[in-house]
Amino acid sequence: MTKGLLVALATLALAGSALVACGGDDDESSSTAVESTSSTETGGGALFAAEADPGGSLAWTETELTGAAGSGTIEMVNESSTPHNLLVEDDAGSVLAETDTVTGETATADAELQAGTYTFFCDVPGHREAGMEGTLQVE
Repeated sequence: MTKGLLVALATLALAGSALVACGGDDDESSSTAVESTSSTETGGGALFAAEADPGGSLAWTETELTGAAGSGTIEMVNESSTPHNLLVEDDAGSVLAETDTVTGETATADAELQAGTYTFFCDVPGHREAGMEGTLQVE
């Protein structure tokens, strides 16, 4: 299996567990990043995960992702020596989540995402302009 397929399968498995863990009634409807961290380990309960090209190109391995609605962690895997980060913005251009910029590791950020369509991208100068952008469908 390719690494992209493994990441997609892991994302689906984690999304299912995130939906089970997100029960309860929450009156807040905000969608903001709470915390941003970087780590060489990835944790469970991810809303979605994106992988930067492991060869260092200014590209994501996949540009169309599906994520789970609710509160949880987003992950950005960057195994290359090229610095990357990941931001999620809504259709109004508001940034809802942002990871640290990292090289050779995984960065995470806590987020709350409602069902809908979002854009994810790397905002290291020149990366988004080079095409490092994708669509995130949150269900």
